[in-house]
Amino acid sequence: MSTSYLVADNDVIEEIIVNRSRFICYLTPCTSIDACKVFVKDIQQLHPQASHHCYAYLSERPDSSQYYGFSDDGEPSGTAGRPMLSVLQGHGVGEVCAVVVRYFGGTKLGTGGLQRAYGGSVREAFNFVNQ
Repeated sequence: MSTSYLVADNDVIEEIIVNRSRFICYLTPCTSIDACKVFVKDIQQLHPQASHHCYAYLSERPDSSQYYGFSDDGEPSGTAGRPMLSVLQGHGVGEVCAVVVRYFGGTKLGTGGLQRAYGGSVREAFNFVNQ
């Protein structure tokens, strides 16, 4: 028996600024890994000058260990994709993809600062998700 879970039914774009770096989070419903990959590629094309395009997705229920993925896209290992995935799983929402675009502002944030910024960006976007 599988547990029930929430599904986002709208797209969200939310921006935060951390030490002059812009973090723009895009959330969208995604029902397959291929749809998530297409969404990530679309955001990369929308922001070709961005420093990083980090993502996390859950293409099924939030506790599924086979249908999720994430990428740090050049940020130090474990500082972007994993914190974003943790926020997605923590909200109990499935079938969702989050891409956070970062424009570097000139100040290094350190590993803890990056984890807080990427996770916080997704957390902020969830304030505007209809479930």
